[in-house]
Amino acid sequence: MAEMDTSSGGGHKKGPGVKKGKKLSTRVDLTPMVDLGFLLVTFFVFTTTMAQSTAMNMNEPKDDPNQQLKVKNSGAMTILLGKKDQVYYYYGQLDPATISQQFKSTSFRDIRELIVGKKKATPIDDLMYIIKSDKNSTFKNAINLLDEMSISNVPPGHYAEVDMTATEEELIRQTEVANGIK
Repeated sequence: MAEMDTSSGGGHKKGPGVKKGKKLSTRVDLTPMVDLGFLLVTFFVFTTTMAQSTAMNMNEPKDDPNQQLKVKNSGAMTILLGKKDQVYYYYGQLDPATISQQFKSTSFRDIRELIVGKKKATPIDDLMYIIKSDKNSTFKNAINLLDEMSISNVPPGHYAEVDMTATEEELIRQTEVANGIK
């Protein structure tokens, strides 16, 4: 509430016989205003809806062998995620005779160019990206690779995450040992 302070005086006269009234000062108590502010903040916190989380749709392969999609060797690109942000890839199936020429490594900086290049060079009906994560790779890298697929406009159903084979795990291990990655 407001209150009047009558303690201050104003005893100066301007002329003979003229009495001047005392100056009164006012002080406004802001305690109810603070209460009102907290009530408004509480009201808006309780009535506001928080941002809804969004998730990316991903088509995963089916477990039924009769329902699985058959992929042409010419349209497949396998991307392997290793430890310490390492990315490995190969096209088609691994051939034991030419495995050293097929199995290549790259970085996350260059993976988008490879994805887009494969997409341009392959008819869309034959295109398939197979993503495999090593047990030492990070979840962040898997999400970054899925983001690269989305950025590169790869349609859903043309990429899938599957388990890594023992041969691929051994290739990654040998490459990391040769490059000094611990």
